[in-house]
Amino acid sequence: MLRKFKVSNFKGFEKDFELDLTAVNGYAFNKDAIKNGVVNNAIIYGENGVGKSNLALAIFDIIGHLTDGKRKEAAYNNYLNAYCSSEIACFYYEFLIDSKIVIYEYKKSDYKTIVYERFTIDNEELVLFDRRKEVNAKVNLKGAETLKTAIENPELSILKYVKNNALLAKDEINTTFMAFFAFMEKMLYFRTLQGNIYIGLKPENEAILENILQKGNIQHFESFLNQAGIECKLVEVEESGKKNIAFDFNGELRYFREVASTGTSALTLFYFWYQDIKENDKVSFLFIDEFDAFYHHALSALIVEKLKETGVQFILTTHNTSIMTNDLLRPDCYFTMTKKQIRSFSNSTQKELREAHNIEKMYKAGSFYVE
Repeated sequence: MLRKFKVSNFKGFEKDFELDLTAVNGYAFNKDAIKNGVVNNAIIYGENGVGKSNLALAIFDIIGHLTDGKRKEAAYNNYLNAYCSSEIACFYYEFLIDSKIVIYEYKKSDYKTIVYERFTIDNEELVLFDRRKEVNAKVNLKGAETLKTAIENPELSILKYVKNNALLAKDEINTTFMAFFAFMEKMLYFRTLQGNIYIGLKPENEAILENILQKGNIQHFESFLNQAGIECKLVEVEESGKKNIAFDFNGELRYFREVASTGTSALTLFYFWYQDIKENDKVSFLFIDEFDAFYHHALSALIVEKLKETGVQFILTTHNTSIMTNDLLRPDCYFTMTKKQIRSFSNSTQKELREAHNIEKMYKAGSFYVE
């Protein structure tokens, strides 16, 4: 699980900007939204332009140099903050993996160029490489003692290099080290606004409707749409020698893509990823930006419930305050964000929040203050 994340000098984040998912409160309701003392289900609110999308890109910057997952390099143009005098961006991640606190810090001068890396497990420093000062990295993992650690390629992570080249011993520390990489490889970010963009986990087939058919989920997809309020009957058809999905209007067939509304298309994209999200251990961490931009408020609540059922740790961004309710989550799972800070509702007020409080009304009245 992701516990904490901090970034500075990246895009709109000039100074340290920290997301703390461990600042939870002892609410007696919606306990499943918290796991191991960490927020498992988070929804972020903030005015336009405060950096919600950039926060997602910052968290998923790690994918670019630690995994072979899907990248979107164009999204990382204008990498450094325009106001900051420093020439490096700093990233700090704190995870809970195998019941251990895993910290990974790194610094970059651009999306590809790594300047510094540090990796610890339960405060034990296992990897350190400051390319500005040292030629060789320090690696304290059993099995990596004889590994050459002078890496000239500034785009090659020392962690990824060790993982791919060292014959690590089978001990508890190395098991957690490999579990850390497994977590990275199963992270997923996607959005529907400004094009269907995703980062991280690669699907078996990027063709959305073909993927649904390939997995034999057409009937489940039909049921999902019906549950979402889109009454329809779906059938499998062939189009130019390829399998496709069509709506069946009492025997009259219409290709799905030709008649699906914008909202239905957005929901279809969600279902495309939901097939993997709902599978055990397929996705480790999920971030959906503007997740309900095309949804009715009742559908937005349904999607949150569906995600909660999977058990996957997720962060959603939205402007939809109708789902801002203690019936769905709790005050330490809703976050308010400005250009300088992000804090949960419960940590943005001196009032004692209770289950009966109308937190949407309080939010609109300005009760939750963040600088």
